[in-house]
Amino acid sequence: MLGHKTKILAGLIGTLLVSVFVVGLAHSISTGFAGFWGGLPFWVIVVFVLAMAFYDFYEECILGKEWHDKDA
Repeated sequence: MLGHKTKILAGLIGTLLVSVFVVGLAHSISTGFAGFWGGLPFWVIVVFVLAMAFYDFYEECILGKEWHDKDA
């Protein structure tokens, strides 16, 4: 098991790396051939996915709630 501070640091680094990748991808789509209006649906998806990623980071690392498989 990881310590609390290690879990926060690892979760923050992972969430930030995913955020930079996804935002960079959305930026390249919007400034490329698709243009702003062509990339807008992808931006909506990106915002939704990043909100879920940051919520999961908050719930897992900050609050310390863990997911347990109740079926197993």
